[in-house]
Amino acid sequence: MAELARSFVSRLRRFIGNRRRAKRIKVRLPFTVRLAKRLLSPNGARRVPSLDGHTLDISTSGVALIVPAIRIGEHYLVGEDRRLQLTLELPVGPVEMEAAPVRYESLEEHETETGYLIGVRIVGISDEDKAQYNLYIKRLLKPAPID
Repeated sequence: MAELARSFVSRLRRFIGNRRRAKRIKVRLPFTVRLAKRLLSPNGARRVPSLDGHTLDISTSGVALIVPAIRIGEHYLVGEDRRLQLTLELPVGPVEMEAAPVRYESLEEHETETGYLIGVRIVGISDEDKAQYNLYIKRLLKPAPID
């Protein structure tokens, strides 16, 4: 039932418009995502399982992630109070950020993508990584020169 509701809301958003304030830029960038809370293995060692994927779009306040699975091991990537550690591979190098999932949907009916779409809000990023990330977005938004 929850999946049906998410699908309905997603379709409704397409018809009535988006409430997002930040300009979204369609760009495919590779990333690695981990759960922000480190997990302990049975022997007490820290392990940090991860999942690779790519972006659908980015903005100064959030990122749309495409992942092949909705879980890392037995832990869901989305949920109340869930935080994700995201390493986004920009052309100039990686930037790391902490992100909070705000929505997700299965891409079963999508024409070109498979897996899951997870919309995340950026909740933490170092000043240096933020500067690199915002500069990258600014360059993408800059109109190409006309010859």
